[in-house]
Parts: sequence; C-alpha cells; structure tokens
Amino acid sequence: MLMLTCPACGVTAEETEFAAGGEAHRRREGPGSSEEAFEAYLFARANPRGVHLERWRHAFGCGKWFHAARSTVTLEVFGTYPADLGAPPEAILAAIRARAAGGEGGR
Repeated sequence: MLMLTCPACGVTAEETEFAAGGEAHRRREGPGSSEEAFEAYLFARANPRGVHLERWRHAFGCGKWFHAARSTVTLEVFGTYPADLGAPPEAILAAIRARAAGGEGGR
C-alpha cells in the first residue's frame, strides 16, 4: 500500500484516498496539433522499471492535483510536490540519487 502526502493540505494517507492520474509533466496536445502528436499524447506512456513521476489527485480530501516520485519496483515514495512545478524539487531528486547510489534504485 502506498502512503502519499498531499502537498496542498499536508494530509498523509493510503493511496485509496487519492486518484492516480497517469504520467506527470506531459505536454498537452490539443486543437491545432498534428494527429500524430495528439495520438502520442493520448496513448503513448512511459512504463519504466524504476523511478516514475506520476500525477495524483487528493480525491477524498482537498481535491488538489499533485505529483509524486516513486519506484515502480519497490513502491517507495521519494516525495510529493505541487503540480504547478515543472520538475521535482532538489530534495526529491537527492533522495532518488541517494537510493540509486545505494544499489536500490529499482533497476
């Protein structure tokens, strides 16, 4: 069971209180984009073995969207951060690097 912390309201809860929203930091393709670009936006997803950045919504709480960095192998959550940030904060990246240096990066 994943334990996530909503960065908007600070609540830490099991994943059942949240709704997964797919891959984080995807560029939205819409009207005016090519069919290939729109198809890739809708259907092409990374499915890494290791650290993955995901979108989550605090569905049974404040309702805010946020991002989480977690390992798809160990389910370890490295941290969560607001959805309006373009990349994970340095503290989360440092935690990921530290785990990878210890040989447990999920690879």
